[in-house]
Amino acid sequence: MARSPRIGYKAGSAATGPRMSATQYCPLPSPFRLKRGGELHGARIAYETWGALAPTRDNAVLIVTGLSPGAHAASSALDPDLGWWEEMVGPGKAIDTRRWFVVCMNSLGSCKGSTGPASPHPADGLPYRLRFPALCIEDIAEAAWQVLCALGIERLAGLVGPSMGGMTAQALALLHPQACPNLVLISSAPQAAPFAIAVRSLQREAIRLDPDWKGGHYATDEHPVTGMRLARKLGVMTYRSPLEWKQRFGRARVEFRPGEPFEREFQVEAYLEGHAQRFVGAFDPNCYLYLSRAMDWFDLAEHGGTVEAAYQRMAVHRALVVGVETDILFPLEQQEQQAEGLRLAGAAVDFQVPPSVQGHDAFLVDFRHFGPILDRFLGAL
Repeated sequence: MARSPRIGYKAGSAATGPRMSATQYCPLPSPFRLKRGGELHGARIAYETWGALAPTRDNAVLIVTGLSPGAHAASSALDPDLGWWEEMVGPGKAIDTRRWFVVCMNSLGSCKGSTGPASPHPADGLPYRLRFPALCIEDIAEAAWQVLCALGIERLAGLVGPSMGGMTAQALALLHPQACPNLVLISSAPQAAPFAIAVRSLQREAIRLDPDWKGGHYATDEHPVTGMRLARKLGVMTYRSPLEWKQRFGRARVEFRPGEPFEREFQVEAYLEGHAQRFVGAFDPNCYLYLSRAMDWFDLAEHGGTVEAAYQRMAVHRALVVGVETDILFPLEQQEQQAEGLRLAGAAVDFQVPPSVQGHDAFLVDFRHFGPILDRFLGAL
């Protein structure tokens, strides 16, 4: 049996040990009913905050994340570890915590503190695994709304959603339009595209066909390592662009060790393997399956019959839509569709296409281009 390192995520439980944690937990209503049926009892959402909430509670900016990030978007006094969006969130940065009260939540269904398939089931204390109800993006959005309610925030100054988070942001703007007048969508989509569905389907299949997946009932400290490695490699291949691969690696080799048939010999292979090894053990496989499928299911057209009708149901006053030409996972045409739909619905839309070769992951690494765009939009609110 292939065996992974001890898992690095905390399966729906608070951090342990002497170190203080910046993570806070918001209990969800019990029962918390999900879109496709099923309900959760005793569920909660992990989130972190930066800055100070104004007495009028009108300076809140909510960040809803992509598939794998947790709530730790940036460092703080309580948690000095660098966050996944460290260069974007903080004093004097694009999302300026001197002005904004910033909230970042970990998605429902994840394994970074929020209730998900890796969390203990209240009936027996064992992980939910596949007993977790079918999860939709709308469920993640409704959970985010519960966090805002718990903080006493009725109306956001800004709602920021990159990647899957852009789907969540649009769902939240649909479900609670009065709370979302200013919307930022980064490398996202109004519905899952066939290519993205195909890629995620292969990723899920790689995990499910790994014998160590065991029908979803693997041991807590073991993973379907091969399946997760392949899923991650497929993902990373689509997160960056062919142009970047060419510029960054070309046909450069690594030191070749003879004796192993078909041993890795190109640098790009070693790069993918490094990403895969870091991901194994850091994210729960069943959580990955649930969140991946939720993205495939997402379709704004379910709310009103067409994507355009769904935007009419929102109450967005101003929107920033950002995409890059080299993104093959959430292609530029989807960003254009979002911008046009919001514009037809009456929003003042700023549509930006920064010149980045880094594909879908550009918002995570190309801060030179993305930072000023977001700073200008939020600074004008």
